[in-house]
Amino acid sequence: MSADEPRWLNDEERESWLALVSMLIRLSAALDTQLQRDAGISHFEYQVLSGLSMSPERTLRMSELALFADGSLSRLSHVIKRLEKRGWVYRTPDPADGRYTLAVLTDAGWEKVVATAPGHVAEVRRLLFDPLTKAQQRQLREIGHRVNSAIGPDEACPNQQS
Repeated sequence: MSADEPRWLNDEERESWLALVSMLIRLSAALDTQLQRDAGISHFEYQVLSGLSMSPERTLRMSELALFADGSLSRLSHVIKRLEKRGWVYRTPDPADGRYTLAVLTDAGWEKVVATAPGHVAEVRRLLFDPLTKAQQRQLREIGHRVNSAIGPDEACPNQQS
């Protein structure tokens, strides 16, 4: 085998890869479906609102919020515009550095998160945690940390603790 030849996946690796890809796609779709049905928002919109709700003073720089929500600044800007129209978020220049824009969760946005979170958490628990043993949950966390680190340490979720 030459150094230029790909290291093809063996049967077990291929099965693991396909199971993971299917899970990522189906889990994302299932969470989006639940949130659309029960709260009228997308999973990405919920991630944005949730990220703000967990931040000091319910405020984050747009760049940090994009990282938390795992989306581009462009996508986040479009979503923030929709959330502003609903009165859940507003933007303001960062007083510490005017080159940045802050996203701020309003009281109405906070109420939306509080109303939405129980159903979302129940669905996450039903789909992800209930089918797994405690040991598998720990393994999943470790696997997530390792894969995120391999992707790049700067791209890990800001609330992720190693």
